Amino acid sequence: MSEHILEVRHLSKAFGSHAVLKDIDFTVDKGDVTSIIGASGSGKSTLLRCINLLETLTTGEILFHGQDVTKGNINQSSYRAKVGMVFQSFNLFSNMTVLANCMIGQQKVSGIPKEEARKRAIYYLNKVGMAPYINARPDQISGGQKQRVAIARALSMEPEVLLFDEPTSALDPEMVGEVLDVMKSLAKDRMTMLVVTHEMSFARDVSNHVVYMADGVIEEAGPPSVIFTNPQSQRTRDFLKRILDT
Repeated sequence: MSEHILEVRHLSKAFGSHAVLKDIDFTVDKGDVTSIIGASGSGKSTLLRCINLLETLTTGEILFHGQDVTKGNINQSSYRAKVGMVFQSFNLFSNMTVLANCMIGQQKVSGIPKEEARKRAIYYLNKVGMAPYINARPDQISGGQKQRVAIARALSMEPEVLLFDEPTSALDPEMVGEVLDVMKSLAKDRMTMLVVTHEMSFARDVSNHVVYMADGVIEEAGPPSVIFTNPQSQRTRDFLKRILDT
């Protein structure tokens, strides 16, 4: 039987009078790769930021292993170590080496001793093909390499879930593939992932679940074989036709 790692229940988020998310419900099970697709401004990134507690919900619940993490009685840093996030703009510490970027969270948040943190960081940097660059600083490597370091940094915390907020949208086209290859490898390893993406091939070929959002609501959700070949909603059909034709 599947284990719900995350449950989002009746989540709404408004900025002032502007409702960005409206009554969002879905679950994430262990090993799921869920792609969230939709036009810019549909609320996808705000949803991830709510799940990572970077935004305060207006209404609703986010359950992690059955515990509502929005109630304020949980350690947010410890939660974020278990529900890691990879950002569109990398968010690396520019004054630290690649290795130090992957060690600091382990030491500061999880209290892992320096040598163990170093070994774990090198293991995950090797996993994403960035071990040769451990002494480089972020301004000395390419965008694709920065994003791979950001993934290694998140993996070094050994999270149960990884959230990806448009991880390839800030990259030059020739660098997109190297990041997607890392994400495909993680999917093969059964890493639980929630991915906001414009990469329709990833959503179609790698995900086992696709969520299409429009105007702050989940318009349609299901397996990629249904969403991409037989969508039930006219809005989904129009979106996919526009994106895939482009």
